[in-house]
Amino acid sequence: MIRVLLVDDQPLLRSGFRALLDLEDDIEVVAEAADGAQGLALARAHLPDIALVDIQMPVMDGIETTRRIAADPALAGVHVVILTNYGMDEHVLDALRAGAAGFLVKDILPEDFLHAVRVAARGDALLAPSITRRLIDRFVTQPVRTGRGPEGLTGREREAVVLVAQGLSNDQIAARMAITPLTAKTHVNRAMAKLGVRDRAQLVVLAYESGLVVPAPRNSP
Repeated sequence: MIRVLLVDDQPLLRSGFRALLDLEDDIEVVAEAADGAQGLALARAHLPDIALVDIQMPVMDGIETTRRIAADPALAGVHVVILTNYGMDEHVLDALRAGAAGFLVKDILPEDFLHAVRVAARGDALLAPSITRRLIDRFVTQPVRTGRGPEGLTGREREAVVLVAQGLSNDQIAARMAITPLTAKTHVNRAMAKLGVRDRAQLVVLAYESGLVVPAPRNSP
């Protein structure tokens, strides 16, 4: 059973998300919060698998809430997924740095929303699915020479990390690198282990900040 915490200051949106999730046999909404401080307390009380957190809230915003959840060892199993409106993609890297596992836009289709919750529950970052691809596209980068970037990675592992940062799934990485999806997953997992990051979202942040990939200019289309 996937246990979900909803954190959003808009009761109507919370009710809509809850109604959708309650229809699923494998998903349970364990609590709801109207601000980040309450959400943090409820996360500690209920230990959900997923915390769906609005990015803009009173008392404590979504980025600070994410940062505190990620910093609490007792909440290591909680995957934070940020809920955002259109036009909020300037906060993508801030939230990823804070520890978010991914993003959902609030006008998402119901079937995509449910798929995303299940993806996040598996521990996979919501970076590859098309529902969040347009948010990541703003930061899509160009590969640099393999001599740069995080130390200790093989050339193939660095290549896989660059493709993760571009929003590709394991299947897409496999096709691009002409390898099997299992081998692609192995490259990604080994890179995460070597770099000490907990998920693909943190791997993307490290890729940007280390210089392995270079953020696109702010005025890029």
